[in-house]
Amino acid sequence: MKSKIAAIAAFIICMLPAARIEHAQAVKIFSKKDRQEMDRLLSSVDPEPNPAFSHMIDEKTIIELVPRPRHEKKGEKEEEPKLTGREKDLLSRLVHAEAKGEPFAGKVAVADVVLNRVEHHGFPDSVKSVIYQKNAFEPVLNGSINHKADRESKKAVEEAVDQHKKETNALYFYNPDTASDNWIKTRKIVKRIGNHVFAI
Repeated sequence: MKSKIAAIAAFIICMLPAARIEHAQAVKIFSKKDRQEMDRLLSSVDPEPNPAFSHMIDEKTIIELVPRPRHEKKGEKEEEPKLTGREKDLLSRLVHAEAKGEPFAGKVAVADVVLNRVEHHGFPDSVKSVIYQKNAFEPVLNGSINHKADRESKKAVEEAVDQHKKETNALYFYNPDTASDNWIKTRKIVKRIGNHVFAI
């Protein structure tokens, strides 16, 4: 397998034009130690470079493939989360079940926790997967997630989507008076709204 990889690497190095290689920059390196550079390059693919390919390399020029740098968009305005109608409905039903009787800001914050989880590497990457993650939310366990959301809960979801990143970075919320899970109480609290605390 290694020899096949080395053969492919040598073919790419020798045969592709240096002027332009898709998704890579072709950089010419002129050196008195071209042979050593060739061995080093092949060694990165196969610990024992195959000398059979050495005659295919020009003695004066070695083409080194350099991955094109990925440009980070630092400082640019982050886009709002894009949710489908079904995702908004599901999130609204969760907000309705979890934050019934809570102030509007508390409902928005509950929705924002779900959006934060979607973006966090430690959680699933979709609204549905986050909400239905095993033992994540009480309404999923007791079935209240299936109850129709009220107008305020739907409005809270719209607000959370529009103002995302301006809310908290919380990943958890709970009612400290009723929570029985000791682990959740160890999380750092970043905000209190109504009967809920929001934590990271």
